[in-house]
Amino acid sequence: MRFVIPLLGYCLALGAPGEAASELSLRVVDAATAAPLETATVTLEGRTHRAGPDGRLEVRLAAGPVALDVRAPGYQDRLVDVDGASRSIEVALVPRLDLAEGVEVRASVGPDAPGETPIRPDDVRTAAGGGENVFHLLQTLPGVAGPEDWSNRIAVRGGGPDENLTVMDGVEIHNPYRLFGLTSAFNPETAGSFELSTGGFSAAHGDRLSSLLIVNNRDGSEAKALAGTAALSLTDANAILEGRLPGGSGSWLLSGRRTYYDLVAERFVEQDLPSFDDVQARFARRLGEGRTLTVFGLRSREASDASFDRPEEGAQGAFFSRTRNDVVAATFQAQLGGRGVMRTTASAYTNTDVVDFGGDFRNEARRSNSPGVQAFASSRFEFTWDSTVRDHALRQELTLQAGERQALEGGIELHRLRTRVHFTIPGERNPTDNTSSQAGGAALPDALDSSRSSTRLGAWLQDRVNLSSRLTLQAGLRFDHSSVNARTYVSPRLAGTWAVRPTLRLRAAWGGYTQSPGYEKLVQADHFMDLSESTTRGLASQRARHTVLGMEGDLRGGLFARVEVYHKAFHHLIVGHLETPDETAARIAAYDFPLELADSVPRGPWITTVPTNGGEGRAYGLDLYVRRAATTHTRLAGWASYTYGVARREAYGLRFPFDYDRRHAATVVADLRLGAKLSLSATARLGTGFPRTPVERLRVHGVPDAADLDRDGNREELVPERDPEGRLVFTTDLGGLAKLNSARLPHYERLDLRLTWMPRGPQGRVTAYLDVINVLNRKNAGMLDSRLEFDPTSDRPRLVEEPSGSLPFLPSFGVHVNLF
Repeated sequence: MRFVIPLLGYCLALGAPGEAASELSLRVVDAATAAPLETATVTLEGRTHRAGPDGRLEVRLAAGPVALDVRAPGYQDRLVDVDGASRSIEVALVPRLDLAEGVEVRASVGPDAPGETPIRPDDVRTAAGGGENVFHLLQTLPGVAGPEDWSNRIAVRGGGPDENLTVMDGVEIHNPYRLFGLTSAFNPETAGSFELSTGGFSAAHGDRLSSLLIVNNRDGSEAKALAGTAALSLTDANAILEGRLPGGSGSWLLSGRRTYYDLVAERFVEQDLPSFDDVQARFARRLGEGRTLTVFGLRSREASDASFDRPEEGAQGAFFSRTRNDVVAATFQAQLGGRGVMRTTASAYTNTDVVDFGGDFRNEARRSNSPGVQAFASSRFEFTWDSTVRDHALRQELTLQAGERQALEGGIELHRLRTRVHFTIPGERNPTDNTSSQAGGAALPDALDSSRSSTRLGAWLQDRVNLSSRLTLQAGLRFDHSSVNARTYVSPRLAGTWAVRPTLRLRAAWGGYTQSPGYEKLVQADHFMDLSESTTRGLASQRARHTVLGMEGDLRGGLFARVEVYHKAFHHLIVGHLETPDETAARIAAYDFPLELADSVPRGPWITTVPTNGGEGRAYGLDLYVRRAATTHTRLAGWASYTYGVARREAYGLRFPFDYDRRHAATVVADLRLGAKLSLSATARLGTGFPRTPVERLRVHGVPDAADLDRDGNREELVPERDPEGRLVFTTDLGGLAKLNSARLPHYERLDLRLTWMPRGPQGRVTAYLDVINVLNRKNAGMLDSRLEFDPTSDRPRLVEEPSGSLPFLPSFGVHVNLF
């Protein structure tokens, strides 16, 4: 059940007179090659500044000595002490693998996979319309689509949301969503980096078919014994405390988030509005001799308990939910001599979800052809859901420098999973095109209680070698085993980079990918599959083969551009088994309709929740991506993307588009600095519509003959429904399987704007913003709702389809304050 609640925050702007300041110019470079690091960031007094393509940036220094926290992905962090008299310095960072101290364990030119895009936490915090949510920002990248306007779920290059793997600090996160998908599990204030790979990712990760999102949380700042920030955003208030550990041998960080609108609104309404809170703690201790111990914990809770009674709309009911997410992880890293690094991560993850919903509604897609609200039928929906995912995991990684030009990587990961799904659906169902839909599809059983204890094992080995100063190759092999279906797979993967010249690179990747069946993937899935032990015997894992070719280059004016073509071939996709002829006949036999209404009996076979490897498919397309990094010398920064994609599948003897097949999508994300204190950001999106199954016709609705009106003694049979005046009641009919995804939603347009004000400039303590989602108030069609209207010229109602499921014009305020 998906919905969005418009929220409004309040703006706070504080300022104080400052001291005399000076401008400091920095250049951040690789200590070994002196190459500029455009991914570098410098943090001063809680505010982060980003380097440009030449590794340069400028900061304003207050009088007196200060410490700069200089960082770049793949390099050791470094604290640099400067004073107000400094004018220009160069900072050299030493390459590292995550937290290794000064040990280079990678070939001197490591290949980045095609489709691999780093995302700065600053961009997550400041992008217009993003709600400070990384998943909303990902939807602006090439090849990535948002199935719903407000949700976190993403579809990558035609694949389903359940085909995406999310890893945080080496821990697989099965439920990265919060507040029904409105926000995410990842706090952009504590994240160090995000990196999305839309295909061709290395053998170090597996058990997903489409994409990989890696989230690395940052350590606490060691610049001070105590530092802190506070923020207010669209959905929640956020506070962070951090500092260095006693003795200067590490850092600590503590953060907390909580929704605030419910605390205000619940004073005026007798409802427990949807809310969430989380607490995150991180401790990093350097043990000496290249050894580091990091302990991380995350506790999150969501709750809602509401009722509604709107007689004028024919609606009455109640909704209750409780969601719990807990993660505890410890990572130990040590260098092995001068040529290797070992990293061990042990974690425990728990996600529980409880939902109880029941209500009566006026069904506007079911009515007789008479005027007035009395013509509408009433529907009763009831649904209870209780699911649990427990994952105790161990991940061991080893990297060895085999020579000046070669690095070997290998590892193993073990997941011990305990999963359970229990639900009951005693009421009516949604008339969905796919009867196995999690949104109450007609083929879902009335009740299910299924538990699985399973083991997933993965291992990998890959060799990365520089064949020359321009050519780098990486060959890998991955092994995956799941006890759910007792299947083992070996998947080869290859990647390479050829530097045609320093500013132009060609990249390629090819490889096999598998995805085992498991209830832990249901959080992101569209359709429910019964994965009880009896149904998974003989079930194969889903497979895909990726081929990606790309070219990228550094252009004048600080521009970076990339073009990629991709092809994905899907095999053994898991889909619901069709009803057998006997099952279909038994369902049809429940209808007791007169001969003249026989065409209103749905006679086509339904898609069940019994899994089968009955699907194949392919996806191919073209991605374009251009970005301009923000520097102190540029007023305009941001990125633009365009995707042309085709994704088609074969199942049930038919060929039809994947649910997230989108032909064209274009996005522009821009930030314009209007002055030292003011900036304007914009996000513009344009895309063709997703596939949909249109209403084919109207048919007479059947209801149980509870009163035994035909006096045959059978009260379970279905008879034609009639209104109080005896008129037939009609409902929509989507047709048979041949109509699946045979039409498309209207095209999508959205413009978001954000105005940011810094009263004391970039070095000030306060940043306030006004963010407006859907400035033009366009009513996009996340779906088309069917409504039946009285038609005086016919014997049956008239069908009207209206767009819904999109965000309206939604303004919000926010503020960020450096406390110390």
